[in-house]
Amino acid sequence: MASWRVLRRTLCTAAEAAAAPVPGTRWERLKKSKVGVWCRGLFTDYKEACREVVVGSWERPIKASIYASLLGGTWACFYTRPDQQAFEATLLDCSGQLGLLSPWIRNGTSDGHVQSLGKLRNEGRLHVLSLGILALAYQADYDPDATLYEAQCSNLSVPWRELHERVLDVGFVGRWWVLQSKMKDYDVNEEQFKDLPADMQATSAPSVQEVETSERLHKESWLPLTVEEEEETETNVTDRKEEGESQIQALKEEQIQA
Repeated sequence: MASWRVLRRTLCTAAEAAAAPVPGTRWERLKKSKVGVWCRGLFTDYKEACREVVVGSWERPIKASIYASLLGGTWACFYTRPDQQAFEATLLDCSGQLGLLSPWIRNGTSDGHVQSLGKLRNEGRLHVLSLGILALAYQADYDPDATLYEAQCSNLSVPWRELHERVLDVGFVGRWWVLQSKMKDYDVNEEQFKDLPADMQATSAPSVQEVETSERLHKESWLPLTVEEEEETETNVTDRKEEGESQIQALKEEQIQA
């Protein structure tokens, strides 16, 4: 009886194994696995999200254009964000421009700002902090390579709430704005004109009529003189000479009478 039961179980097991489906290829087994199911679900979610984006853009083009402009502008700001090497290169360029000028005609504001930044750079205290779409140049108390306790202790580092007081420049869209503004009119020394009257210190751009008159006079200066113009010029010179001599003679008579 026991042998009959064992034989029956063996036959049932063989029948179940024969009736079981034969496993497919490796790709089919991978698709039916947990990783395959998860990847298919992820692909389906992204597919639906992209479809909704396309449909929403088609239904609301103005809103889609605004979002696309914001994303493109953010990417452009991130791509053109200057770093510390760019700041040092700009600083050296400005220093070279000022070095080509005489100390008497340099702008005091430009020269002082560049000199202070150069001193901080030489001391290793000039750093640049990246904030994604912009960068901040600030001054630190110590060089990070210094072996002083105050420079290496993290508890004595500059707190974030004091960072705005140490900011020296702002880098945005490939430019350092404070340095560029300080270098405006770097070859004009305003100290040379402080003793002049107020109306002579301020200058204004010439009008269109003045520019046209200057251009016309410049073109006429290259034209050859005719005989009549030469005689007229000589007559004017002679009259001016006689007028000057008469004035000198009158001054001499006044001095003699006095």
